[in-house]
Amino acid sequence: MAQLKVTQIKSTIGNKRPARESVRSLGLKRIHHSVVVEDSAIVRGYIRSATHLLTVEPYEATEGK
Repeated sequence: MAQLKVTQIKSTIGNKRPARESVRSLGLKRIHHSVVVEDSAIVRGYIRSATHLLTVEPYEATEGK
């Protein structure tokens, strides 16, 4: 399954509750923190509600280890 690398680029302070909760649900804890998540409808919904706080890019795992 495809994966996405999600990075928080702005603070959640001063934003509405759904955006704050979406960022936290993705596993992000601070600015410039990145996580790799599975690409699913639920994750896309979290990203959509907080697009102004996040950057998203495709992620390809290297299986060389």
